[in-house]
Amino acid sequence: MSWFCVDVEADGPIPGDYSMVSIGAVLVKDPAQGFLGYLKPISPEWQPEALAVSGHTREETLEFPDPITTMKAFESWVNKVNEPGTQPIFAADNNGFDWMFTCWYLWHYCGDCIFGFSSKNINSLWHGMQRNTRESFKHLRITPHTHNPLDDARGDAEALLQMQVLGLKAKF
Repeated sequence: MSWFCVDVEADGPIPGDYSMVSIGAVLVKDPAQGFLGYLKPISPEWQPEALAVSGHTREETLEFPDPITTMKAFESWVNKVNEPGTQPIFAADNNGFDWMFTCWYLWHYCGDCIFGFSSKNINSLWHGMQRNTRESFKHLRITPHTHNPLDDARGDAEALLQMQVLGLKAKF
């Protein structure tokens, strides 16, 4: 199986009512292999403060590719770099948010979710390793957290690889 770190930027808190505007992902065992895609909004609703996090304006996002194009390209990329014959594993820093958007968009625009029905929370893995739910893993990132979803996914993958060095018994 192959682990993928995924990060999403959106213009609001939930898919459907609001829109994913970008998605980034990396193959954890080789964080140089990555995907970055942009998506045109699917809803007229958006929150300026949420969109501001992405660094894009509403006008810019309206010129992004259609979601079906980006999500099909994303699914194709995952299939291409995933270990043949295995279920890809979705991991994220804030997997509740990133998974919700990614899964919803994959189901709506690809007809299925390539990752199945579950995801891994990087922070929870670190909490278990440390036996402390107040510890943060973010100091293990090498690539700065910029809210560019490819940078953020790469930083999360680097942190997972550091966790492996520190004793996480997972294979990526």
